[in-house]
Amino acid sequence: MLTDSDKTQRYNILIDQISETGWGYINSMFPDDYLRDLIKEERELWNEGAFHRAKVGIGTHEQLRSEIRTDHVLWLNQDNLTPKQEIYWNEIDRLRKLLNEAFYIGLKKFEAHFAIYPPGSFYKKHLDQFKNVNERIISCILYLNEDWKSSFGGQLRIFTNADHEDEYIDIDPLQGTFVCFRSDQIYHEVLPANKERFSITGWLKKD
Repeated sequence: MLTDSDKTQRYNILIDQISETGWGYINSMFPDDYLRDLIKEERELWNEGAFHRAKVGIGTHEQLRSEIRTDHVLWLNQDNLTPKQEIYWNEIDRLRKLLNEAFYIGLKKFEAHFAIYPPGSFYKKHLDQFKNVNERIISCILYLNEDWKSSFGGQLRIFTNADHEDEYIDIDPLQGTFVCFRSDQIYHEVLPANKERFSITGWLKKD
């Protein structure tokens, strides 16, 4: 079990990475039993039919675009979190405060959803910040997939140079991997997965 001091140290490593490249990731921020409970919760909600097809755009411009993304999502309600979800929310709030201290970026709130990629699903190259709405500042992803193998696909592809398609780093969505990046700067995509792929995806936002 990591102490608060250990967690702060790891978050500071992540913040240094973001400062240098705009993105970064760390592992093992949460105990394995907690992550197993969290994916169990997500699976149960999935099996109950609580998810819906993810859309692109925002507000009245929201639309299904199967050529862009084919994942399914379930938005989490901050006012009605389960105990497991609340643990994650509290950790993100710890990170939010550290990011504000480091970058003076005025992060105020967090929004997140469970995400599931059924076999064959993908999300093409994109930015997380909407064109005309600049609230999203830092994207945060926690992967929940135990014993994930690279052959299963579903990697998060981070483009290290937006102008060159062949400059990228692929990250396996392995249980406990926690990725953060600048929502307005880092182009990324989710490669097709041939096995169900589970995560929590969220955004730290300014007003």
